[in-house]
Amino acid sequence: MSTPDHFRTSNAWPFAEARALWDERLKQQVPAKGYVLFETGYGPSGLPHIGTFGEVVRTTMVRRAFEAMNPGVKTRLFAFSDDMDGLRKVPDNVPNKDMVAQHLGKPLTSIPDPFGTHDSFGAHNNARLRAFLDSFGFEYEFKSATEAYKSGTFDAALLRVLERYDDVINVILPTLGPERRATYSPFLPVDAKTGIVLQVPIVHRDVTAGTVVYEDDGKKIEVPVTGGHCKLQWKCDWAMRWYALGVDYEMSGKDLIDSVRLSSQICRILGATPPQNLTYELFLDEQGQKISKSKGNGLSVEDWLKYAPWESLALFMYQKPKTAKRLFFDVIPKTADEYLDYLGKFPNEAPEAQANNPAWHIHNSKPPVENTHLSFGLLLNLVGVAHADSPAVLWQYISRYAPTATPATAPILDRMAQNALAYYQDFVKPTKQFKTPSPEDAAALKDLRDALAAHTGERSPEALQNLVFEIGKKHAAAFPNLRDWFKTLYQILLGQEQGPRFGSFVALYGVPETITLIDRALAGESLV
Repeated sequence: MSTPDHFRTSNAWPFAEARALWDERLKQQVPAKGYVLFETGYGPSGLPHIGTFGEVVRTTMVRRAFEAMNPGVKTRLFAFSDDMDGLRKVPDNVPNKDMVAQHLGKPLTSIPDPFGTHDSFGAHNNARLRAFLDSFGFEYEFKSATEAYKSGTFDAALLRVLERYDDVINVILPTLGPERRATYSPFLPVDAKTGIVLQVPIVHRDVTAGTVVYEDDGKKIEVPVTGGHCKLQWKCDWAMRWYALGVDYEMSGKDLIDSVRLSSQICRILGATPPQNLTYELFLDEQGQKISKSKGNGLSVEDWLKYAPWESLALFMYQKPKTAKRLFFDVIPKTADEYLDYLGKFPNEAPEAQANNPAWHIHNSKPPVENTHLSFGLLLNLVGVAHADSPAVLWQYISRYAPTATPATAPILDRMAQNALAYYQDFVKPTKQFKTPSPEDAAALKDLRDALAAHTGERSPEALQNLVFEIGKKHAAAFPNLRDWFKTLYQILLGQEQGPRFGSFVALYGVPETITLIDRALAGESLV
């Protein structure tokens, strides 16, 4: 099948990545293995987090763009768990810490599960990872480092590392301090007695036998580098994995730029071309500081999903992956509304525009179609003025505004309604500050109230917005800038500096209800 021209010319970054992968790295040829391999990697000592989601969703976007550009070319995505790494410290978020502490240094797959649900700590966290990815419908194949090492999948590549040992080590040593340099080896033997992954000097290598020798308590111990008897140091391990599996594409964070460079050098030494790499920027908190799991200064996936649909989080990940972005609670409503806007535009766009629409990439070219889209900001305001405590209360207003909409026919809107309730309670309500109307404010509000009461025309958002505009123009002496008029409405009636298109708010909340809201404000009643 031929590739549609608009995929070849799209300026959306997933298509740009896919074009570079096909044209530059693969030279427009399917690899000998018969498929193009995308990979994401994880350290399973911790649970899946927002960075995990970001890496998989972005990689999936590139994969789907590649498939659209190259129909008929098979692709695969490996979600690779580095579960043979030795555990360095006991995580803070696990039970039975004392038990786990007794197994420090062992691979996670050799440590009993502190949660008591799986055969090992590694198996537990791997299961959590798969459940996490499955909950978003990602298509991937899970791969375990422990299984790959022990099953022989990596044996040929490990022997290749042994064969090119000197070349490999000469890449790594200049990056290390004097003390580390004196004892460094890419091979980490796994102690047969304790099961601990040892960081010990290698005193002898036998390429023919495929073994290395290390010292322990004055004794020289010879072990094969194959069959799971040794684990590679991670930069070398990364390169070996690329070589062994034939990885064609893997992205990574800005903090791994040097590691990508070193691993790419090693991959070439082993005799393979390193994968194409996209370096994405890291997230910042509200103060512009780098987000750190140990500091706890960032959002979790669970946090975001409490307040907005996962598709809006996918949009946040889509937008400018090479630009550092602040990831905190205030970005959620804006991102949710941007997602709805892209979704609403998609059906009426030409194919060229659709390929550049983030909704194409979030939904693998087939975004859902809903006839009714209320902004997240509008829903937040409705929660406040309606004093809603359940989606059912919001739907009483939504159904009147859009009679054909139901939770079944508008599932995205239904989820947004639930999200808006949670976000309003946690972030909007505590910050509300209502302005007391000045005499000039009160005069304009009374005119607006009377105009709404006398209005007999259609009650569409546009018609009501025009009515509000006319009142603002009538009171130009008090509000020379119409923005000031709308700001005053938000401050007095909604308790905030900004708000939605006021005509849309009135159409949703209802004309009689808005009149009552104005009457209460003019009477000095609390609107909280």
